[in-house]
Amino acid sequence: MTPQLIVFLLLAALAIAAAVNVILQRQPIHSAISLIVVMIALAGLFLLLESEFIAAIQIIVYAGAIMVLFVFVIMLLNAGAEEHTNMSRMARYAGLPLAIFFLIELAYQIGAATVSWTPQPAAEGVTRGISMLLFQDFVFPFELTSVLILIAILGALVLAQRDEGVPTKGGQSEIT
Repeated sequence: MTPQLIVFLLLAALAIAAAVNVILQRQPIHSAISLIVVMIALAGLFLLLESEFIAAIQIIVYAGAIMVLFVFVIMLLNAGAEEHTNMSRMARYAGLPLAIFFLIELAYQIGAATVSWTPQPAAEGVTRGISMLLFQDFVFPFELTSVLILIAILGALVLAQRDEGVPTKGGQSEIT
């Protein structure tokens, strides 16, 4: 067993365990943290494939920016613990057999995949070529996207801010 295979198995097990934890958590903030662990494990898997740029983007964009927005929305909505209800009939009669079928199909496909695959080294200059495209040819859409994200964050902050000192129906201020 090679060291790369051991690291792969550890990262894959971590990603699967964290993904299951995302579903099983009752608190939405704990699910979001588990999703960050999944994203970091996926970045490690990309590093094993010698895709450093994709791994960095995985960390910066998904585990960083997108998850910050998720956590911000969770905090904005003040989402509490999930209430458990009885399993719906649709989930019981359609979802459970589909899940079993999916697991059987997955086991069959894993068993049928007997082709051994070895990762090829990445071509030199791939990251440099992507960065040249991003910061030369597509610099305007890149900067426009960052401005739009900044405007969305500011809009969310304005919506989340509570108006203090604004008179209510009775004519009295909220902070009196």
